[in-house]
Amino acid sequence: MAAVDALRPCGPLGALVVTTPQAVSVGDVRRELTFCRKVGLRILGVVENMSGFVCPHCAECTNVFSRGGGEELARHAGVPFLGSVPLDPELCRSLEEGRDPTQSFPASPAFPALCSIAQRILSEAPAGLC
Repeated sequence: MAAVDALRPCGPLGALVVTTPQAVSVGDVRRELTFCRKVGLRILGVVENMSGFVCPHCAECTNVFSRGGGEELARHAGVPFLGSVPLDPELCRSLEEGRDPTQSFPASPAFPALCSIAQRILSEAPAGLC
């Protein structure tokens, strides 16, 4: 709670919680949602990360892990589900190398997912913040 209290003067928009589809991660994030409610921190929504794996050779997305845990969690908790982001090794590499993904890898299936999530968050932001 000390971190939340330290951030309050900055006027945070709220918490963006991220999970992977697996049950262990979903359980951890369920506790994070409880924490946010307990300290009065608005929940912006849930994002499911590593929701599939994008093949670096053919760009096909395969569900290596389970899928849908984040969406189910959001529905059960009554908070917005903001989207799923597949694991894309090429996009990860471009980010690790400091390249702008909008220029270096816009064809990644993860890229439109990230853009959509960002747009949903920004559309809820107070006027003048962005």
